[in-house]
Amino acid sequence: MTTGSSSTSSTPSTGRPADDEAGISTFKGQDRALRAGRLGTGGLLLSVLAATAPLMVVAGVMPTTFAVMGIVGQPLLFVILGVVLVLFSVGYAEMSRHVHNAGAFYAYIARGLGGTPGAAAAAVALVAYSSLQVGIYGLFGFEVSGLFATYLDTEIAWWIPALAAVLVVGALAWLKIDVNAWVLGVLLVIEVTLVVVFDVSAVADPARQGLSLHAFDPGTLTGAGVGTALCFCIAAFTGFEQAPVYAEETSRPHLLVPRVMFLAIGFVAVFFAISSWALTVATGPSAIVGTSREQSAGLLFFLTESRLGATFTDVLHVLFVTGMFAALLSFHNVVSRYAFAMGREGLLPAAFGRTSEASGAPGTGSLLHSVVSLLVVGGFALFDDGPAGDPTAPVLRLFTWGGNVGALGVTLLMATASLSVIVFFVRRGAARAQAGRLITAAVAGIALLVIAFYTIKDFDVLVGAGPGSVLSRLLPAVIGAAAVVGLVQGLVLRSRRPEAHARIGLGNEAFQLDKAAGSPS
Repeated sequence: MTTGSSSTSSTPSTGRPADDEAGISTFKGQDRALRAGRLGTGGLLLSVLAATAPLMVVAGVMPTTFAVMGIVGQPLLFVILGVVLVLFSVGYAEMSRHVHNAGAFYAYIARGLGGTPGAAAAAVALVAYSSLQVGIYGLFGFEVSGLFATYLDTEIAWWIPALAAVLVVGALAWLKIDVNAWVLGVLLVIEVTLVVVFDVSAVADPARQGLSLHAFDPGTLTGAGVGTALCFCIAAFTGFEQAPVYAEETSRPHLLVPRVMFLAIGFVAVFFAISSWALTVATGPSAIVGTSREQSAGLLFFLTESRLGATFTDVLHVLFVTGMFAALLSFHNVVSRYAFAMGREGLLPAAFGRTSEASGAPGTGSLLHSVVSLLVVGGFALFDDGPAGDPTAPVLRLFTWGGNVGALGVTLLMATASLSVIVFFVRRGAARAQAGRLITAAVAGIALLVIAFYTIKDFDVLVGAGPGSVLSRLLPAVIGAAAVVGLVQGLVLRSRRPEAHARIGLGNEAFQLDKAAGSPS
């Protein structure tokens, strides 16, 4: 066992500074550390859950999965994935007690597998989470444009509200995380409450088949679409794994981070399983696929209007937009913190490893992500008119391309993190003491690799491209290219700047290395 004061010593197995099990170092390098103690369990949980965008999943992902895959047993898939992610989190949470770094995934992978794989994971994480957020900007702009047309009789292009959202999200990111958590929490609670109201109404007034549990029958999970349906559903869980990103900003990361992860997974799995089951109850299991194909993303609103009235449905439409905005805020915070961690450890220019003096937030990383988002959204607005000038084409492409590229990246990161957990504890001589956790990590890692395999295999279905489309190979290659760039960077650092390579994944503990070496940075 080591303490923060001994983090400059090396372990015989890795040659890397020993891990701090009691918490992050109290030594701060001026503006190179995120402010600790700003988040408690509630604020952290709300920030994490907001990224899952519950209403966006219920109104968008679930009808799409029913319609495209023809799988009635979607509620059972959410239960199965919940179990897989709980298994993943057992080891992930245990490692979070030893590693407190805003780099989360890449820091964990660096601590277990070494600095070079950690550099590759950092590049993948930055691209994956950026893709997820930028994709949501497209759908957000389209939905806001629809609200203007419906309620204000005003036609505006989708990219106007999308670009406005980029600017607003960027501005909020300069504020304290407490403010963002409050905004995220209010929006989250309201949208979840309305979805629960729909669930209750469906159970109280089911379709002709009554309160059927057919959607939980394993026999419904047959056919070629099951693997691809898993890809859709795993994307719905994206967000729970972000808790370690905020570890440095909590007062007790070794307690709060594992607690929040398990609470988030439990809530998401139960909420999505019940809500997708409620959709089958409202239409009848035999009719859910056909109705989803007919109504598409309008399924939930179609069902609420007939059961709960036009006013309720109008409010739901508005909250659909605010829920997406909450997810945009959450993903922006995560990307900014990854950029901060990478700048602090030499994987990005040092300027990104600085925080704002006013709020303690990672301002430079936030600015970078805002600029990238502006360029991507602006590019789609200028150069992608779609077939025959279809105005929805660039929106749907931006959303589906970004969402699926991001989900693939996160799935691969989770699978690699599972391996890292195993190696981390084996190298520390704790394999026997942690045997149960290592077994669960191995099972989860294999399951996640299977999901990643189906994601790559069926990418043409996920993005609506034709069989053999070049696009179905190019988009997954974005994640592969990020990994290669990261690997090359890690190898170059190891050769030319071994001291920088040794810092990868250390986070706040690196300040002690600077202090011991007499570095002014």
